[in-house]
Amino acid sequence: MSTTVQTPLVTAAEIEAAHERIQDEINRTPLRYSERLSQLTNCNVYLKCEELQDVRSYKIRGALNSIKNLSDEELAAGIVTASAGNHAQGVAYACKTMGVQGKIFVPVSTPAQKRDRILAHGGRFVDLVVNGESFDEASAAAHEDAAERGATFIEPFDAHDTVVGQGTMAKEILEQLAEEGKELHALIAPVGGGGLLSGLTSYVAEKAPEAQIYGVEPAGAASLAAAFRNNGPMTLPTVDPFVDGAAVKRIGALPYEILLANKDRLEHFAVSEDDVCIEMLNLYQNEGIVSEPAGALSVTGLTKLDLAPGSTVVCVISGGNNDVIRYTEIMERSLVHRGLKHYFLISFPQVPGQLRIFLDEILNPGDDITRFKYQKRNNCVLGTALVGLVLEKPEELDQLIERLDNSKFEYEYLKPGTPEYKIVG
Repeated sequence: MSTTVQTPLVTAAEIEAAHERIQDEINRTPLRYSERLSQLTNCNVYLKCEELQDVRSYKIRGALNSIKNLSDEELAAGIVTASAGNHAQGVAYACKTMGVQGKIFVPVSTPAQKRDRILAHGGRFVDLVVNGESFDEASAAAHEDAAERGATFIEPFDAHDTVVGQGTMAKEILEQLAEEGKELHALIAPVGGGGLLSGLTSYVAEKAPEAQIYGVEPAGAASLAAAFRNNGPMTLPTVDPFVDGAAVKRIGALPYEILLANKDRLEHFAVSEDDVCIEMLNLYQNEGIVSEPAGALSVTGLTKLDLAPGSTVVCVISGGNNDVIRYTEIMERSLVHRGLKHYFLISFPQVPGQLRIFLDEILNPGDDITRFKYQKRNNCVLGTALVGLVLEKPEELDQLIERLDNSKFEYEYLKPGTPEYKIVG
């Protein structure tokens, strides 16, 4: 009795050929051991630092492989792409390197830092067009433009050459682990459109078949989970744009088929955007890694897993293109999610000394006032102040509220998620 062995949609041989093709233009990024995460999980945790690519993202791999596979006629006609930012930088870099003219569409949610970097990488070889509220809207406009001009559209994730290019990272990971005398037990990577995860999975399935693969997506854009529930890719009605590098409404058709074929070695799950904020700060404060939200998905996912002690685990830090001004929001969301940041409306009697009483009798010595907005009103008995507080421990909130209840101060606690909170938070 014979059995039919199905040929993989993407093979390890194709990925190795792609690595040979693009290796002179990419960095063999470090595989960095994390003492902190290893102690936290009782595993041997390594970080594949793709934020150290010249374009600060793994996307250079798929973009270069796709463009290098075009014919001379296709190159002469020019290329078009759409991206939330990182794929666009990879395409821009490739255009300048190869002397090809490109037109790049990005959604309005793309951070200014990423837009500036696209233009810096592409120079006179790229035109940047900001169009659409989401990646999917920008992509639709880009496809229309490519069809009108006869240009080639370079897919950010849903194309064979793109997936193959992203898979070159897995080749490096296994080589680098071997240099450390290690074998891969678990690989954790982010999921947006699925190009990276499917490329990694394709290579690991052949070269390290015993390894488990984990795909981590943002809760506000869980397109892979939706596809598995639906038995095929489906378009999400809305996505949360915060994790902009993975805020994709629909998983790619090819990535989905690859991941479906490897479902026995694949687990996927979503993490909250607030948890991502916590891990972005942890990476910066502990490892000195500047990660974008999508880049921190894998480490966020690691903290939710219960892996076998002693396992060798690789987390992919997929990118580091993040506006520094976003860290204010990231810090805020992290503190709120950890139960440390709180807002109150406090009614102060309009007589001298009330603020001193509030400080001495209501707050603990370690409490930090981060916001205080008050305007004295004439002919009023009470004046209301907006007070933002950071506590030392989350359990101190109940004690604070108890002291307020037993005081003469009238107050309202602004609960996260309420309309009132959204105005001030």
